[in-house]
Amino acid sequence: MPIVNRVADLQPEIAEWRRDIHAHPELRYEVHRTAALVADKLKCFGCDEVVSGIGQTGVVGVIRGRRAGKAIGLRADMDALPLNEETGLPYQSTVPGRMHACGHDGHTAMLLGAAKYLAETRNFAGTAVVIFQPAEEGGAGALAMVKDGLIPRFAIEEVYGMHNYPGLPLGEFAIRSGPMMASADHITIDLEGKGGHAARPHLCVDTILVGAQIVNQLQSIVARNVDPLESAVVSICMFQAGHTDNVIPQHAQLRGTARALTAEVRSLLQKRVPEVVEGTARLYGAKAGITYTNGYPVLINYERQTAFASAVAREIAGGDRVDTDFAPVMGAEDFAFMLAERPGAFIFVGNGDSAGLHHPAYNFNDEVIPAGISYWVRLVETALAG
Repeated sequence: MPIVNRVADLQPEIAEWRRDIHAHPELRYEVHRTAALVADKLKCFGCDEVVSGIGQTGVVGVIRGRRAGKAIGLRADMDALPLNEETGLPYQSTVPGRMHACGHDGHTAMLLGAAKYLAETRNFAGTAVVIFQPAEEGGAGALAMVKDGLIPRFAIEEVYGMHNYPGLPLGEFAIRSGPMMASADHITIDLEGKGGHAARPHLCVDTILVGAQIVNQLQSIVARNVDPLESAVVSICMFQAGHTDNVIPQHAQLRGTARALTAEVRSLLQKRVPEVVEGTARLYGAKAGITYTNGYPVLINYERQTAFASAVAREIAGGDRVDTDFAPVMGAEDFAFMLAERPGAFIFVGNGDSAGLHHPAYNFNDEVIPAGISYWVRLVETALAG
């Protein structure tokens, strides 16, 4: 079955929803306007239940089919990113320093479109639970919703997610069983040396030199401690020290991320990063304090649900337009917290030749909408056939 005809007819309307959300981006849990818009539309569609305030600002809609059956969850994220948009689009962000640079506006609009269709047709036996989540971008909104009782409250037995993917041809799908996206943990390093005059470095302990050595030495973990057949990333992305050109700073702070695709490698990084940081600082006579915080876990797709999702995607896009062995991505996704609670699968849909995610020139491609909604619709109608 190709694109659902009714979905194709709805595309212009859904694109307008998406562009309205795009023009009014909100961050993390402060997605009040977006959540209100979502709740209002779900009520207008005739959802059997609409519940707001789950995980602070999450919204859930319940759509019951023509007969009783199990419940499956479909999740979209609503939050934007803290950066200035550089697209020049007529519907570009109206809020300085905020932008939908990851396509969550499109994810929300597509799931709203699916909810509208499913509420009209109800051609399934069971319950479709549409989940609109805040704070995917670093705020662990999925975990907040889980902790707020999302899964048992709506008796969800399986859960599915979808994300657009720039560079993947428009409307194609990509997925894999097992680890698909990396864990993401947070590193903060506070260095204390001995400040002084730049002309007398021999009397100082230079925190910039020490920090630079730490950045280099951390790469030895990936190169020499991690199995070459495994994947790991350690990236220091912030280095703050000093205020002028003739003073060696007493203090410095470095911040970064550590990522892995297995729990074993994640544990290895958690052990080795502090050892390397503290050992390197000690070698140069400095003191190092390190805070290593667990963030999002590895996103692991379940084998049976991945096979099912792949089959649905092939119905929509065609067999040659679904990659079922897509290479894992070292980016992170807090949908992993939902998959830790119930079996399910996370899939990518192609955004075509666009700027990359988190780029100021990125824009969600509205031509993706029919494929994304059709995937959601067929997933529900097939999973809950009867």
